[in-house]
Amino acid sequence: MLRLEGVSHSYAGRAVLRDVTLDLAEYRIGVIGANGSGKSTLARTLNGLVVPDTGTVSLGEWNTRRHAQQIRRQVGFVFSDAANQIIMPTVAEDVAIGLSFGWMKAEEIARRVDAILERFGLDGHRDHPGHLLSGGQKQLLALASVLVTEPAVLVCDEPTTLLDLRNTRMVRRVLDSVVQQVILFTHDLDLIADYERVLVIDEGRVVFDGVPGEAVPFYTDLMERTEREGTDR
Repeated sequence: MLRLEGVSHSYAGRAVLRDVTLDLAEYRIGVIGANGSGKSTLARTLNGLVVPDTGTVSLGEWNTRRHAQQIRRQVGFVFSDAANQIIMPTVAEDVAIGLSFGWMKAEEIARRVDAILERFGLDGHRDHPGHLLSGGQKQLLALASVLVTEPAVLVCDEPTTLLDLRNTRMVRRVLDSVVQQVILFTHDLDLIADYERVLVIDEGRVVFDGVPGEAVPFYTDLMERTEREGTDR
């Protein structure tokens, strides 16, 4: 289970996370909040892309400050812009790269790559450059490249932000189908409507923690109050 204890972080003296303590045990967890609320920084602490100034992020006996490599094998991360994750010349090579640094034999790597390309409907593009895929296909490639390593947790930071409705629905079906724990950071409130738990982040703090039916109204009310206060100034 991912655990955050007293996590705080600042950029150039500006606090973006403030004393966040969480146990993230549920199978499906959504995280919502306005731009600038600290969501993306919180997402990146979960697999060590950001190491907090104070506090710890741990998975079992490991923590991101001392065991980043072990944690990243177990906590996969998907960015909002899939182009940031496409680094190899072809689709198949991009999926295989995450399997190339361990004990796995070439035959097993090839088997896993073939299986996940077929699962995500990308097998017909295996020898194509990833950057030439459509937006939805690029996001599927990013998901495939993470899931092929079989992590325990999948952290997604706004994975549908750049997608149209059809591709958003496609990504949603994938996230609903995976066996991994999913921690989804999103502005799309429909995506987390049936999640077990939703966190609301505001000014670097968790200001609400509950079921979607309570968290979403809390968040929309918060945004309306913030907008009114901004108008009144």
